[in-house]
Amino acid sequence: MVALLIIDMINDFLDPKGVLYCGDEVRNIVPSLSVHLNLFREKGWPVLFLCDSHRPEDEEFKAFPPHAIENTWGAEIIPELAPQPGEKIVRKTRFSGFYQTDLEKILRQLQVTEIHLTGVCTSICVMDTAAGAFYRGFKIVVYEDSVGDFDPEMHRFALLRMERVYKAEIR
Repeated sequence: MVALLIIDMINDFLDPKGVLYCGDEVRNIVPSLSVHLNLFREKGWPVLFLCDSHRPEDEEFKAFPPHAIENTWGAEIIPELAPQPGEKIVRKTRFSGFYQTDLEKILRQLQVTEIHLTGVCTSICVMDTAAGAFYRGFKIVVYEDSVGDFDPEMHRFALLRMERVYKAEIR
């Protein structure tokens, strides 16, 4: 079983009014990501949204400005990718979608063995989630047209690292 993971496609990263807007070039991944999302929906395959959701005093704010504060507009999934009934939202407080969340439990219950990664930022949350998946024995696919980063050099590095170190298939 395969599952699509949509990572941090939230207002604070993808809307120009967002606290950590990743830029117009990154926003351009939305149409291709939508194609993958629609395919998974048509096939009835699991779709999971991994979303930053922080408390106001979160430790992460020592490294980044306060963003994706739980229950605010900034932490909401962008309207173009709104989840449908039955699609799970996994709230996370760190870069990896596996860190102190139920992600692994959900994937195991769904009998998922292969995860397809999309979202932002390639060099942070996507790569750290790929690492977590690798350590747990999942096959990893990354859609190059559906991941983005505010730093193009780090984006390229992250794709290469995921391919070489975490054995991800880059499509």
